[in-house]
Amino acid sequence: MVVFVKQNMALSQELLSFVKESLLRGIPRAEIANTLIKAGWPTEQVNQSLSGFADTNFAVPVPRPALSVKPREAFLYVVLFLTLFVSAYNLGFLLFSFINLAFPDPSETGVDQIEFGIRWSLSWLIVTLPVFLYVASLLRRSVRSHPASGSSRIRRQLTYLTLFIASSVLLGDVVGLIFNFLSGDLTVRFVLKVLTVAAIAGGTFSYYLRDLREAEKLPET
Repeated sequence: MVVFVKQNMALSQELLSFVKESLLRGIPRAEIANTLIKAGWPTEQVNQSLSGFADTNFAVPVPRPALSVKPREAFLYVVLFLTLFVSAYNLGFLLFSFINLAFPDPSETGVDQIEFGIRWSLSWLIVTLPVFLYVASLLRRSVRSHPASGSSRIRRQLTYLTLFIASSVLLGDVVGLIFNFLSGDLTVRFVLKVLTVAAIAGGTFSYYLRDLREAEKLPET
């Protein structure tokens, strides 16, 4: 494991040295990227290496500062994704409750229990959703001011975790749909719940996948 890490670090330094020397000789960035990709270097590593140098007309390549993750930034990202998970869950539970009211099942709990669930989920949403939107706006402004911060390690890790959870939920949603279809138990009530889960999980997955692709164009901090 140690040998692998050392080799990977050496390769990264070799890549950075090549990019720096190429920029020093005035070779266009697109040509450098195409040459490295054809040579077998991963596109993500190539983009990160090129992004490590500012696009200026200075005589020598100017390195960008490597920003460290500050405790405040780490705290905000943890709060952001925590409130995202809580808000998504309670939004789904709230919509499920409305579906249960519209299409009641005599074998389940009564209206009072459903209304209790609605009040509880709504209470959580009233608290967590504004917090999520506020923290998201703070981090968005921070990324605009310091674009490299949009590729911080903790952001990537939490984004990958979110993508994993969302994709797992989507897979479970599709499996449940197929299972009920094969069992002949498909109802309007069940289909609406499947669509609700697909909308919430699918929307989250699509948004953060696009966000991750944008972040991977920047050097990791």
